[in-house]
Amino acid sequence: MLKQFLSKLPRKSSKPDSTEPTRIEAPCIQRSTSLFPASGAKCNGPKRTSSAVFPASVVAGIEPLVPFKDVPSAERMNLFVSKVSLCCVTFDFTDPTKNTLEKDVKKQTLLELLDFVASGSVKFSEPAILAMCRMCAVNLFRIFPPNYRTNSNSLSENEDNDEPMFDPAWPHLQIVYDLLLRFITSSCLDAKVAKKYIDHSFILRLLDLFESEDPRERDCLKTILHRVYGKFMVHRPFIRKAISNISYRFVFEIEKHNGIAELLEIFGSIISGFALPLKEEHKIFLWRVLIPLHKPKSVGIYFQQLSYCVTQFIEKEPKLATIVIKGLLKYWPITNSQKEVMFLGELEEILEAINMVEFQKIMVPLFWRIGCCINSFHFQVAERALFLWNNDQIVNLIAHNRHAIMPVIFPALEKNAHNHWNQAVLNLTLNIRKMFSEMDEPLFVSCLEQFKEEQENLSSMSEKRKEAWRQLEYAASLKPVTGNTAVLVTPFAASIAC
Repeated sequence: MLKQFLSKLPRKSSKPDSTEPTRIEAPCIQRSTSLFPASGAKCNGPKRTSSAVFPASVVAGIEPLVPFKDVPSAERMNLFVSKVSLCCVTFDFTDPTKNTLEKDVKKQTLLELLDFVASGSVKFSEPAILAMCRMCAVNLFRIFPPNYRTNSNSLSENEDNDEPMFDPAWPHLQIVYDLLLRFITSSCLDAKVAKKYIDHSFILRLLDLFESEDPRERDCLKTILHRVYGKFMVHRPFIRKAISNISYRFVFEIEKHNGIAELLEIFGSIISGFALPLKEEHKIFLWRVLIPLHKPKSVGIYFQQLSYCVTQFIEKEPKLATIVIKGLLKYWPITNSQKEVMFLGELEEILEAINMVEFQKIMVPLFWRIGCCINSFHFQVAERALFLWNNDQIVNLIAHNRHAIMPVIFPALEKNAHNHWNQAVLNLTLNIRKMFSEMDEPLFVSCLEQFKEEQENLSSMSEKRKEAWRQLEYAASLKPVTGNTAVLVTPFAASIAC
């Protein structure tokens, strides 16, 4: 039955090109293309496929629907090219009632190709590699409609409520992605030949697909790009640079990209394979890409992957901890309590891996910021900051440097001990005060006396300011009001106005 339909393929009078192109250009995808002509169309020629879909110079008239098992081994690669070329026709999957027969033929052909590639029975020829890359480009590379790109402000406000959009063509696209993955990882693929077709242009188009709203597609792309990075060593610097450029644009221009989490997940595995000592290029990626990625409002979407990448760098080279902490302090989200909680969590992971020398370089500004978090009006921020003292590694760092840290952090603890309204925060504060007292009682008493002295000085300065204002008000009240002379408003009237 299918052969009867296939025999109706129109013949196109066009001369085949004498040479094959060596680059996969961005295809112009046309949806709703039919594999078969209308029922009234007639074709008087012999049974063969259209040269528009199957280049005669490549397939040489091989019947594409013949099973691989029915073809001699010497002809299987030609049959592979024919079947791959058959799958270059694309359809509109938004309407499930259109081209149902053709869609089914293409699906069965793709599944057959998937089994053939997985079997690893024949080494892929250069025409087969070209045809495979062309078919993947036609089916996968596409421009997403405008509604895929939402406003960055709305994303930051509703990032937790947005439901992912699922592509109606996914059941079809998934087979193509699986086929591409099997093809790239196949032992029958010669990387030296394939790199001519899986080139920079092909990789850039793959990276563009990370903009997809469908998380299933991004997950497939993540696996494929990682395999490409592993197989084609010549493309590794280019892939790292391309990911950096996407991150630059995301941070400094649009602040909207659906695939940042997946790209960071890829880079996390890449970082784990870096040789020591780290190259300057890799360190630049840390402070020009990973640290600024803490800035966007939507950081919560990819924070877990970002934190993992940063931790990997510090484990590779502990000296980088100072640079990372300085970067966190630079981009500290003072007005965003949710981000502050995340930053404190990442800070704890960094402090677990930091050495004493690097810690001493950054401890004073670091604990000044932690002190501000302890006095936060948001109880979750204050609670998370106080939880740092539950970590034995951090307590050990504090104990060895208590003479520098306790004077910085003590005022924040005292303010909480006397003023904080949350009982959990108050209990944690009192526990830390007790720990400091047991750690070094003379230093604790000294800090307490210094705090009381500072509070007395602040109180005295406040009284002096009030007295100066009273004198100014009294002097102003003795002068008559004339013309456009400014009138001094009393504190009582000012409080009512506010």
